[in-house]
Amino acid sequence: MFNNEKEEKKRFIQEFVPGKQLTLSHLIANPNDDLFQMLGIEKAGALGIMTCTPSETVIIAGDIATKSANVHLGFLDRFTGSLVVVGDVSEVETALIEINRFLAENLGYTPSNITKS
Repeated sequence: MFNNEKEEKKRFIQEFVPGKQLTLSHLIANPNDDLFQMLGIEKAGALGIMTCTPSETVIIAGDIATKSANVHLGFLDRFTGSLVVVGDVSEVETALIEINRFLAENLGYTPSNITKS
């Protein structure tokens, strides 16, 4: 490079543009008692954790969860899109499956794989 040439600096701007999607669907079977205590929710056989985009989707997801399975809402945050459902392992799994199914089939969301630990 010659002294009279200036190095051109390039700037990249990244933005998060949310789509209609479930970014996380995870089932925790038989969680440790400490986890329930830290979350401040009543102990149960399983926790189902979801993250939804746009964040208001958790309102719909929470409604579907409680209507499709015998689960309770442990946590719902319409600002971050976080949802925690609590119940027996099979009931929590049913709720996660039904939320993914309904949002994909009826509202055109991209579902997520349901993972388990």
